[in-house]
Amino acid sequence: MSRAEKGLISEIQRYSIHDGPGIRTVVFVKGCPLRCQWCHNPESQRPVPELLYYPTKCSNFRKCLEICPLGALTEAGGKIQIDRSLCNNCGDCSQACPTGALKIVGEWMGLDPLLAKIKKDLPFYQTSGGGVTISGGEPASQPEFVAQLLRECQRNAIHTAIETCGYVKWEVLSHILNYTNLVLYDLKVMDPEKHKAFTGVSNELIVHNAQRLAQQRIPTIIRVPVVPGYTASNENLEAIARFAATLNSVEEIHLLPYHRLGEAKYQKLDREYKLEGIAPLREEELETLAHLVESYGFRVQIGG
Repeated sequence: MSRAEKGLISEIQRYSIHDGPGIRTVVFVKGCPLRCQWCHNPESQRPVPELLYYPTKCSNFRKCLEICPLGALTEAGGKIQIDRSLCNNCGDCSQACPTGALKIVGEWMGLDPLLAKIKKDLPFYQTSGGGVTISGGEPASQPEFVAQLLRECQRNAIHTAIETCGYVKWEVLSHILNYTNLVLYDLKVMDPEKHKAFTGVSNELIVHNAQRLAQQRIPTIIRVPVVPGYTASNENLEAIARFAATLNSVEEIHLLPYHRLGEAKYQKLDREYKLEGIAPLREEELETLAHLVESYGFRVQIGG
């Protein structure tokens, strides 16, 4: 792959104190093989640019209706309606919108411009022990671009981390691991049937890759989304802890509390949010689960 090739990026988050140690830049790539029902970044699932609509920002300027070359936009009740079967996410409407009510998420970025953005915060990485984390989406959905980006970060003495769902061919993941200092590995549900029901795929490959990852002796943190009614049972968390205890590169587990901050994104994408009405766990409930996982000998952190 040449350096001129580009990666599809949904967001770049600077000055993050999550997703790895220190102050970090988190690069969110687009594309993920899972469809977790609780996903709070649905805009990162599909490997193409996508149009979001923010109705509260809409001033009914109507320029978007005139400029759409495919007639994918109509107006009803003072709000824009998007025919997703017609829209090709060209972005003409978002450029014409004066209030930002229409926005394209997903930008093709070259390696050098992206690296230049990352290097702006070198002093923060150096003083805090931080670095760069590639998240998503799934980093392995764009393996060559991500591997090159991580390699260039390491060449600039920048600590590198990836957050992966693990549902990827081993040869693809192992290539990225060559340039990775820390792996944030998602384990959601240990029961294979429930995993498929909740995420759309079996966990067999994910479990197998976790075992192979442990043989690489790359520091790894297991991350578990704690979703009431889905993953937040004692039985599931104990099963994850028992499995993690067999992985010699894992000493720490992060419990990621379910929240509803991503719910509005589904509306902006005209998608169904399947967990409507599910309430997050209370703090004392999370602490109880954390103590349960700690009993297996792990350092446990609530949040990422």
